[in-house]
Amino acid sequence: MSSQHSSDTHPLPVSVAFSGPDNTGKTKQIGILARRMGPAASSAGPLDHYDPRWATIKADGMARWWFETGPVEEVTDVLATSYLERSRHPFSAPVRLLDRGIPMLEASVAATVAVRESLGTAQAADRARLLLSVYETDLRAAEESEYALVLMHCDDPEEGTRRSLAHEVTVTDTYAAYQRHLHEQINRLVVDGRFPMSIRIGDRPTVTIQDEVRRLLAPLHPSLPGRALAGVHVIALGGMSESGKSTAGEYLRTHHGHARLKIGHLIEDAASRAGIPDPYRLGSVVQAELIVDALDRFCQAHHFLDSVSIESLHDFDSTAELARMLGSQLTIAYLDASEATRTRRGTAGPQDVADRDVVKSARGADKIASIAHDVIGNDGPRLELERRLDRIALDRRWPEHQPSTMPVNALGLPVHLESYLAEFLDRTTGPQPLIDLLAVTGSGARGKYQHGWSDLDVFVVADASSIGGIRQVLAELEAELGGVKLGMTVLTRAECRAGAVTSRLLHVLALIGSGALVPLWSAPGLTLPAPDAATDIDVSLRDGIQAAIEIRRQLLKGAPDLRSLYKVTALLAKIQLRFNGIECPSDSDALTVLLDAKRQDTSAVTTARTERPAAGALATLVLQNWLDTLPGEKR
Repeated sequence: MSSQHSSDTHPLPVSVAFSGPDNTGKTKQIGILARRMGPAASSAGPLDHYDPRWATIKADGMARWWFETGPVEEVTDVLATSYLERSRHPFSAPVRLLDRGIPMLEASVAATVAVRESLGTAQAADRARLLLSVYETDLRAAEESEYALVLMHCDDPEEGTRRSLAHEVTVTDTYAAYQRHLHEQINRLVVDGRFPMSIRIGDRPTVTIQDEVRRLLAPLHPSLPGRALAGVHVIALGGMSESGKSTAGEYLRTHHGHARLKIGHLIEDAASRAGIPDPYRLGSVVQAELIVDALDRFCQAHHFLDSVSIESLHDFDSTAELARMLGSQLTIAYLDASEATRTRRGTAGPQDVADRDVVKSARGADKIASIAHDVIGNDGPRLELERRLDRIALDRRWPEHQPSTMPVNALGLPVHLESYLAEFLDRTTGPQPLIDLLAVTGSGARGKYQHGWSDLDVFVVADASSIGGIRQVLAELEAELGGVKLGMTVLTRAECRAGAVTSRLLHVLALIGSGALVPLWSAPGLTLPAPDAATDIDVSLRDGIQAAIEIRRQLLKGAPDLRSLYKVTALLAKIQLRFNGIECPSDSDALTVLLDAKRQDTSAVTTARTERPAAGALATLVLQNWLDTLPGEKR
């Protein structure tokens, strides 16, 4: 579109035409956008509203007229007249949405004559332009008044045709040929630049396409919304009466920061805005669209949200449609509890639970378990439920990562410790390995190991059933350590994935996930969650609190343990730096960087390991920097 201009203060109305082959979702995308925009958008409706001849054509059989009995000149005239009359029709809304733009007229006529007259792509295009030449001036003006957007399955006409036809219940040879030619003609028009905006839908869900549609259209008019649930993940909770949906929703809100919304409220809010008096009488597709519309509005108003839970899924068909619309942005969690458990939980008696179950079953609520991403047995303790919810909530925030590995000799450890680790791995990673992963942490992982000062800190992922075997190997190899203190931490995969770890171990997982810490061995195909940086920083606050307390415990001693005091002081420095976006694994580096940033004396960093006065002075300085962040503590 080239002729339309707008004012910064009073932008002119715009027309946006959605084009594309059949079954690319044009009508659905227009409907979602129109509902979201409300009175700011109007839909031009179907083409057959703009020429009275369509009534007779449809009554006599439109396909027969289109491909057999109607002269191609008449077919062209009816189509062209409809397109042109629609373009002239006045509209008052800021944005008008059209189903098929002017270039689609040429593509449709070309595909029609290709079928009827057995023409190739180029010949059919020439024939279509000749048939439309009498309308050329008006069509050019109409096309210049529209913003053209095309939706395509893909760039391959054959594959695009297959996808279009796959949505049809019955397909005639003529219709299949028409679709193949239509895809070829649309591809030609894309190459010719007739569609400045284009989207390949592929296998992506409806809302993902809608988001791309909005990002393309938003610059055209201030009334057009910019995004559609971008970056938002929805956990939808289903289950029969008293299965624990409300408990789950509240846990996700309080522990994982999810906005907690009720499906009934979402449907009724969207229906009210759309002027729908009784949305529950509508079909499942419309109900799912209303849920998405209300979610979209809520999340735009609360743009900082990226996680939402909705409850309770009440209808199987609308849930299936919701899954199609949201795709990977939706996790369906079905809470499954026995009738005895649910009856016991009911506060209004067993009959009340039974009566509510009847209503839910009639809507197919019990069948939602068959399409759920997670079915959570909820007859057990609440702790079990919460760990399952942790895993679901963290799956998106902490992407799975397959660690790389490095050889033992890359660590630069003393020879006897390299030998120890190599022998330990030989005994625990055979044909039936006892462990899933081993990484050296602490100073030994950073080439900072100091004999007589450093421990050998090791992080292991292994099943609890392996503990006995690991213990035996450790006992057999203990003499190889040469008096070095071994600190071995063992976690299971399930603990890692549910986030059932301390803040320090979460930091280890984050380092492995980012590649900053490389394990020595990992089982083939093993993946671990990679906690996000924001969570890593947030949970480290607990370690900072504990470190500040421990520093004072050490300072109160007449002769504090130098090593312990230095280590805990360095830890508190690292955590303070982490909140400033600085990651400093080395103890001495962290202390120096923190004091430099505060323009404080760093001389004690080098002597604090051997001199108690220097250690005490250093600890006091770092502690005060921590306390200065608290209200009323600055001096």
